[in-house]
Amino acid sequence: MFDWIQHFADWLIYSVFGIGAETHLGTALNFFVYDTLKILILLFVIVFLMGIVNAYLPIEKLKDFLNRRKLYGLEYLFSSIFGAITPFCSCSSVPLFIGFVQGGIPLGVTFAFLITSPLVNEVAIAMFIGMFGLKATLIYAGSGILLGTIGGWLLSKFNLEPLLSDWVKKILANKMEQGEYEEEHLTFRQRLPDITRAAWEIVRGVVIYVIIGIAIGAAMHGYVPENFFGQYLGGGQWWTVPIAVIFAVPMYANAAGIVPVIQVFVAKGVPLGTAIAFMMGTVGLSIPEATLLKKVMSLKLIVIYFGVVTLFIIFSGYVFNILL
Repeated sequence: MFDWIQHFADWLIYSVFGIGAETHLGTALNFFVYDTLKILILLFVIVFLMGIVNAYLPIEKLKDFLNRRKLYGLEYLFSSIFGAITPFCSCSSVPLFIGFVQGGIPLGVTFAFLITSPLVNEVAIAMFIGMFGLKATLIYAGSGILLGTIGGWLLSKFNLEPLLSDWVKKILANKMEQGEYEEEHLTFRQRLPDITRAAWEIVRGVVIYVIIGIAIGAAMHGYVPENFFGQYLGGGQWWTVPIAVIFAVPMYANAAGIVPVIQVFVAKGVPLGTAIAFMMGTVGLSIPEATLLKKVMSLKLIVIYFGVVTLFIIFSGYVFNILL
């Protein structure tokens, strides 16, 4: 499917620029050109398709749907799926989380969204398909949605509402009835320009992260010794997964920046499950996210949330290593 991109990269680096294929620089630049073109093409296509989904499932409609119906636990799954199809990093998800809380959606349901949104999105899916294949992508996306669903349900059992910030409590106390959501009845052809424009804006917004991430990955691919990462995280010992996640949590990156890096981890001998767990810790939990959450949560609630999600990601890493 992408052979033409590889041929182009080979021609550009080895023929046009005359850099040897056996050199570190040639290997790194070839990797950079191939992965950049492939990922940007996949990214636009999948973001465009997800834009179609988002156009017919706006957040206001979702709020009304979740508030009006008794769904017997499926609301956690629906919220998690909605999180998966929204193209946000952990920090970008917080404003929508606040909107959920303001809209009166139960706290556990909002947590299901907050957990899944940065872990699984069209950026990560597009890059995963190109780098690791369909099976790994389906396992990764499915586990991310399951993680959000179970995490949101579990957190809902802890009666955490008293741990919300005073600002949120005041909003909920004074909350007025929302008006009916009036759906715009537009044809697909009428929606298409806005969907295309939104897809382009998303791609344009993350392209710098894609380039930086792939550049880092290319440098590691071309210059880092084969056994460097495998020596520390590639032995398959039980402790490699929690170590990878614990080191990832204080870091901050979005999927566009970190996926090319974990591709190199895998190429250097790190098990795919361990690498994915590292990525989930990096994109799903971060210090900037915790800072933003202080607006809606007490410190105790943030610690509980981070602790539960960290344990879930570690468990997922073990499952990934078994399945992949």
